Amino acid sequence: MSKFCKTMALIMALVMIVGLFAGCGGKGGGAPAAAPVQDVEPDSLQFPLAEKAEISGLTRFAAGTESDPNNRTIYKRLEEKTNVHVNWKTIQSDQWGDKIALELANIKTLPEFVSPAGLGDVEILKYAKQGVIIPLEEYIDKYMPNLLKVFEQAPEYRDMCTDENGHIWTLPWIEQLGYGKTAIQTIGNMPFINVAWLNFLGLDMPKTVDEFEQVLIAFRDNADKLKAEFNIDGDIIPMSCIISGGNEDCTVLCNGFGEGYGDPDPGRHIVVNDSKQVLCTATTEGWRKGVEWLHKLYTENLIDPDAFTQEWSTYVAKGKSGRYGVCFSWDVANIVDISMADIIAGTGDWQPMPMLKADVLNLTPQNGSFTSGFDRGRGAVVTVNAKNPALICAWLDQMYDPLQSPQNNWGTYGEDDDFDIFVMGTNDKGEPMLQHAPLGNASPVEVREAEMVDGPLAVLDSYYGVYVTCPDDAKYRLDWIKDIYTPDMHTKYVFPNVFMSADDTKTLSNLNADLDKCIKTARADGIMNGFSDADWDKLQSDLQAYKLDQFLAIFQKYVDASSDAALSAG
Repeated sequence: MSKFCKTMALIMALVMIVGLFAGCGGKGGGAPAAAPVQDVEPDSLQFPLAEKAEISGLTRFAAGTESDPNNRTIYKRLEEKTNVHVNWKTIQSDQWGDKIALELANIKTLPEFVSPAGLGDVEILKYAKQGVIIPLEEYIDKYMPNLLKVFEQAPEYRDMCTDENGHIWTLPWIEQLGYGKTAIQTIGNMPFINVAWLNFLGLDMPKTVDEFEQVLIAFRDNADKLKAEFNIDGDIIPMSCIISGGNEDCTVLCNGFGEGYGDPDPGRHIVVNDSKQVLCTATTEGWRKGVEWLHKLYTENLIDPDAFTQEWSTYVAKGKSGRYGVCFSWDVANIVDISMADIIAGTGDWQPMPMLKADVLNLTPQNGSFTSGFDRGRGAVVTVNAKNPALICAWLDQMYDPLQSPQNNWGTYGEDDDFDIFVMGTNDKGEPMLQHAPLGNASPVEVREAEMVDGPLAVLDSYYGVYVTCPDDAKYRLDWIKDIYTPDMHTKYVFPNVFMSADDTKTLSNLNADLDKCIKTARADGIMNGFSDADWDKLQSDLQAYKLDQFLAIFQKYVDASSDAALSAG
């Protein structure tokens, strides 16, 4: 009996130790365990509440704009509508990346929700595992009818928010502008050409890589004439870009080489071919031939020598001074001096340049673009400190109201200042509709930052003309894509926006750190210095050393598990 008692005592001690570790952060380094889902009567969350309630939130604001969220018109109206007051903690946007991790690491001072959250998949899964944020799927089903309606209209978005265990940890940001091969995200680094220079020199819009090269040569060789005609101060630059600079990169020009893949995923360098095989673009013939062609342009002094080192401010300054013949951007108005009115009318000096034929004529859409604008971690998270998570979720659900989401995304109406993004009008049925207001010479970005609140929202394609008008700067871009680029999108599939497992997400992140650096370094060096057979062989060897096969196998697993509908434009 003595031995039995000692054994039982030992077992009980072990149980207590295990429980102690579980309570002290076995899942999160000190974070308390998430409470069971709060169950309240939905009727008790009808707004406005009978008695004022208070909740706490963490948010960010752009430098030079209102720092107190409760002074913003959008939040003033929401407080009046809901009778919920938010005690905000704020961080300036340019300091967010450094400070948000510290905030989420300190449970004692962390507010009850974060909006916008701005978390990547690795961070979402890390904070979920640590117990810092709580799962939201049951709260969505019970207390978030606006978001639930969005998920019912577009069920793919719920799938993309849900992890492998069926949990939804973040409220999404959704901005549909076009869909499938007409989605605004299918091409980011759109090529723009100076048609005023083309017309002055009697040149046609180039359609092939050879014609394009001759156009750049004409810009170079007629530099003095162009400077005199257009009163340009500074050297003529036939083509400028920012190598490995996202939407300012020139990669899109290389889609016509080899198999026609280009490099539509500049952060991961993968494509899905028509046989549903995931490939690394840097192992394809077209990638190599494209780099070699760009090297030829570089040796002919047709590419800006600053393209490898210049920052955004320098790139824009040269563009605004009228020195470019060709440049790359999401929106040409960001780079050169052109009015929105001229862009809309098609009368400006700049136009988007069609895809160039080399071996083939093709544009591979960017990965994830067929499901249009979606960011699962941009919206909001509810923290473990939430005292009344049902109320918080019901309040956040107001952001998904079809008349509220456009305001969160772009700005509002009826402010006491010089500019508003919207005026409140009516649609064809006489129902309320937000109508984009003319901005004159004001910068859309600056006005939006001053009024918008970002965070959780959903603007679906079906909303345009019913709840909101399509913004002019998006409409003309959508028209360009539909008319100029969609006809050349011959690729069947893109890699979908999937929520991978924690292990796969972490593994890909670790592997990609080396692979991405290797590929970008090789490409920049190849454009500048050329690409020999030995250079190519070394690149392939380096990619294998950095475990490219393992990297691709993870992506392939998710392609194999995806339906045709998830991979294709439908």
